[in-house]
Amino acid sequence: MNIRKGTRADMQAVLDLIRELAVFEKEPDAVVVTLADLERDGFGENPLFYTFVAEVEGEIVGMALYYYRYSTWKGRTIHLEDLIVKEKMRGTGLGSALYTKIMEQGKADNVRRIEWNVLDWNTPAVEFYKKSGAKVLEDWDVVQMDEQGINEYLTNL
Repeated sequence: MNIRKGTRADMQAVLDLIRELAVFEKEPDAVVVTLADLERDGFGENPLFYTFVAEVEGEIVGMALYYYRYSTWKGRTIHLEDLIVKEKMRGTGLGSALYTKIMEQGKADNVRRIEWNVLDWNTPAVEFYKKSGAKVLEDWDVVQMDEQGINEYLTNL
């Protein structure tokens, strides 16, 4: 197993993993991001995200995608958008290795918090995170406004 920073050339494999995650999360048609989006947004002058990829025998079988945020209480933080491991590789320690790499990145960057979302029905992930020392905030709800909602809100002002 080799974990390294993702490159532009890895983005097709990253997109494939994103699509696999969407199927796992029961949202197979929700992915609208394209290869061109990933290449532009991750590797332009001001990257919007960074990745670590996990390779086994030359095949990318996992990835972690993260970006920096700013907390009014904590300052600079990392948001772990997704940590994905191919189904055939789950249970091999690959996910733990990617998770550790994100924690190491946060430590190296002196961030005061690393945050992410987890589906409440993904019990193995919730238990792993709790066991690692992470807090699952049960008194906070995730709020999102999708593209249609944004357009409707602005139209109705």
